[in-house]
Amino acid sequence: MKKNFLLLILFITSIGLFAQWKPAGDKIKTKWAESLDPKNILPEYPRPIMERAEWANLNGLWEYAILPIGQAEPRSFDGQILVPFAVESSLSGVQKELGAKNELWYKRTFSVPSSWKGKNVILHFGAVDWKTEVFVNDIKVGTHKGGYTPFSFDVTPFLTSGSQKLVVKVWDPTTDGYQPVGKQHKDPHGIWYTPVSGIWQTVWLEPVNNKHIANIKAIPCLDTKKIAFDVCAANASSSDVVEVVVKDKGETVASGKAVAGQTLELPIADPKLWSPESPFLYDVEVTLFSAGKALDKVKSYTAMRKVSFKRDDNGIMRLQLNNKDYFQFGPLDQGWWPDGLYTAPTDEALVYDIQKTKDFGFNMIRKHVKVEPARWYTHCDRLGILVWQDMPNGDRSPQWQNRDYFKGSELIRSAESEANYRQEWKAIMDYLISYPSIAVWVPFNEAWGQFKTQEIAEWTKAYDPSRLVNPASGGNFYRTGDMLDLHNYPGPDMYLYDAERPTVLGEYGGIGLPLQNHLWQTDKNWGYVQFKNAKEVTDEYVKYAEQLKKLIKAGFSAAVYTQTTDVEGEVNGFITYDRKEIKVDEPRIKKVNLEICNSLSK
Repeated sequence: MKKNFLLLILFITSIGLFAQWKPAGDKIKTKWAESLDPKNILPEYPRPIMERAEWANLNGLWEYAILPIGQAEPRSFDGQILVPFAVESSLSGVQKELGAKNELWYKRTFSVPSSWKGKNVILHFGAVDWKTEVFVNDIKVGTHKGGYTPFSFDVTPFLTSGSQKLVVKVWDPTTDGYQPVGKQHKDPHGIWYTPVSGIWQTVWLEPVNNKHIANIKAIPCLDTKKIAFDVCAANASSSDVVEVVVKDKGETVASGKAVAGQTLELPIADPKLWSPESPFLYDVEVTLFSAGKALDKVKSYTAMRKVSFKRDDNGIMRLQLNNKDYFQFGPLDQGWWPDGLYTAPTDEALVYDIQKTKDFGFNMIRKHVKVEPARWYTHCDRLGILVWQDMPNGDRSPQWQNRDYFKGSELIRSAESEANYRQEWKAIMDYLISYPSIAVWVPFNEAWGQFKTQEIAEWTKAYDPSRLVNPASGGNFYRTGDMLDLHNYPGPDMYLYDAERPTVLGEYGGIGLPLQNHLWQTDKNWGYVQFKNAKEVTDEYVKYAEQLKKLIKAGFSAAVYTQTTDVEGEVNGFITYDRKEIKVDEPRIKKVNLEICNSLSK
């Protein structure tokens, strides 16, 4: 009876905790946030490009505390925080500034399912900004630096019987530090937005055998009709073998085996090509064998596609997709949310921006100085849209001289800052390298933290020769990388041209339209130009599009329009920040966009 009474008290207490949660502040919200269930936050499997059947989601209400740097684990906490929403966000239920002088503490308990007995338990974090220390049952199990990539720890040795205690400590100096921050700023204004600190992607558990598949890298080569697979297996011996099977609608089209850690090249006869118009994906199954026994099996996918460039009949260097001239055209996508900041409130919301980009007639997205959760890239793969992936900027900005060749000033970083940039950029590339939608790597934007441009661009290309490298989008230009990228606002303009590399327009547009009841703030809202209604905005957009068509003939091979949605004080999106209103005449936008995308088709 006493046990039942205690269970009843615990149940009532947990119900009370969920009842207490509500979004913080009075800022605008998306429709998805308005119906959010704190007991069922982002329940989808977080890594569909390498999927196992069993896992446990740790999203939900945790305890939190904000303390000055250097304090011990708090004995009492400040309240509840909804993970995985950053502490500064409305959906966290907290909406408090962390700052460089404080640390953010999290605490919760979890239980390991009895069916996992004998398995190793991996604790996964999708992303935490920025320096993270993790403790399980009062034992520090690991540290991670980096705000944009997943990391994990095998916590099996530290588990006890019954309930497990999990504590996470985070320090995030935002713009007081040198680390990548993207558009975050400790003093949000203009193009700089609210800081994002702490856990901002799904936290989850996964049971595996001691020997298990840790990572899969898949790189297609259309010219040889092969896909190269590198499968990394944890705790594997030299005699352990991985098998890769590639399928098309259940039918095996290629298979092979290799020692774990060795590259396996599989020929794909009569390959079906991936493109935005036809985003065909092959299913992949990867199995790890030890002494002939299957110890681990995961589901994945891949695609056959090629991004390159070549001189056309008029002598212009053109971007190509699958060995054909292909004009890449899409919006600048910041990936921010008024309620979740870096974190979309639901998976449906995450898909929405991508689908609307397709609906508008675009074939590409420039993911601007942010990295998304794994599911976002899978949605791009499945829906069919090319991605230009930026490295989030950090440190200080040198002098910007975007209309000159060879004269740009470069930032002199500290050794610590440079080492951290290299570590985080490599981690981002490792994280995303197998997603077919990613076509272009962008190490720098507009001289923001730009340093050693030639060296960084050449390293990026050498590390992944299967993609193109945009060395400095609108930044200080050097004769390096695979393209010259110009920025011009508001209308398109070609003020430089490169006869040896494709010339692209990495940003233009920014046509503003503030809509009452859909604004983040009541004043200081801006766009590069502003209009009063959807017709005026659409007319201006089409005018720029017609100018762009002429510049494509003159030499542009890609273009990026600013931007997908409004963000905080910026009102130059196709869609309001709360995603409740489309601010343009969609059919007219789609018509002219398709004309641009098809401008190089023969």
